[in-house]
Amino acid sequence: MSTIEFGKKGWTPERLGKLNGRTYVITGTTSGTGFEAARILLSRGAKVVMLNRNARKSEDTIAILKQELGNEIELLNIQMDLAEQDSVRKAAGEVLRRVARIDALICNAAIAQVPSQKINVDGWESQMGTNYFGHFTLQALLFPLIEKSKGRIVTVGSMGYNMGLKTIKFDDLNWDQDYAPNDAYSQSKLAQIMTIYELQDRLEKAGRTYVKAYACHPGSSRTSLISTSGSFMMKIIFGLMKLSPLTQPAENGAYPALMCATEENLDQNAFYGPTGRNNWVGPVGAHHIEPHAKDKAVAKRLWDLSEKVTGIHWNL
Repeated sequence: MSTIEFGKKGWTPERLGKLNGRTYVITGTTSGTGFEAARILLSRGAKVVMLNRNARKSEDTIAILKQELGNEIELLNIQMDLAEQDSVRKAAGEVLRRVARIDALICNAAIAQVPSQKINVDGWESQMGTNYFGHFTLQALLFPLIEKSKGRIVTVGSMGYNMGLKTIKFDDLNWDQDYAPNDAYSQSKLAQIMTIYELQDRLEKAGRTYVKAYACHPGSSRTSLISTSGSFMMKIIFGLMKLSPLTQPAENGAYPALMCATEENLDQNAFYGPTGRNNWVGPVGAHHIEPHAKDKAVAKRLWDLSEKVTGIHWNL
């Protein structure tokens, strides 16, 4: 299904009907596109499970959403730090205990442009450890309930997948040599996207095509991503970009993930996001993805490595 089939405006939440009885799990909802996705889903009657690191920000978010949408909204917050595998495992266990179904897991949270190399508690470079390995483990642990619900996994990638090395640096995954903030970020996003297409192949081989997996990106959206973890210079550059027509509101940045979480008959092989200039802004739909994001040999090697280092094996 292409942008044209959605009309000139592309996909918008106007296509959403009532979502009562459906449950969506979203990582990173205290600001930006994750907050907007949660708000829009709740406004349609869905239940939303928020997975956030910061307890105080989560409380503030709940208060804001209830003030706007009413106290009757179904909203559950579970504390989780994607950067720590133990925290991800604990949170996943709590999700499985507290909800009966998952219609879609939206892997939205991320850190970006970390100025200097940081190694997390599990021994991984911080952007790869958070954006990729954290979500890899979360997806695997929640997969049984997603499968039971005939649900979906939606990965929020980035056009950064097409910058940097354009492959996985297996011989130096932590960037002990030549660390560069953008290269490390780009690799983490490429890894996320590659794993979605690898998951699609594995689901097909296992005869489980009733579970869907989608890759999308928010375009150039006005969020706090860079101001949270980026360098001083990146904060200045992106601060100036926010004033230009090359960026869009965070709400628009949530549309690709919402579409992938809810729209029927989407082509899983596509990559979804804004279809305007540089895929930064514009109507939301399917657009070109470079071949290196679907390099089968690299994707399989990455998957096997990920299962080995996380100790998490998918039930596929």
